[in-house]
Amino acid sequence: MSVDLQTVKRVARLARIAVSEEDAERMTGELNAILGFVEQLNEVDVSGVEPMTSVTPMEMKKREDIVTDGNKAADIVANAPATDENFFLVPKVVE
Repeated sequence: MSVDLQTVKRVARLARIAVSEEDAERMTGELNAILGFVEQLNEVDVSGVEPMTSVTPMEMKKREDIVTDGNKAADIVANAPATDENFFLVPKVVE
C-alpha cells in the first residue's frame, strides 16, 4: 500500500490538522516508511507462536465466576437519608 499527497491531505483534513504543502510532502514519505515496516511484519511466520498477555510467562489470576447478591445491601444503604427494607426512599417528584 502506498500513500500519495492527496491521501495525506485528506487524512489531515479529516483529523482537522492544518498541514502545509511541504509538511504534507514530508509526511507522505514518513507514512510510506511506516506502512513498509508494517508490511514487513506480515512476512514473519507466527504459526507456532501462542498469543501472549505479557512478555514474561505468567498465569492469569482467575476467580470462580459465581453470581451472588454480594451480601452488601445493608452497607450500601447505610448512609442513605431514608430507607425501607434495604431500598432507597426518595420523595415523589411526578404527580
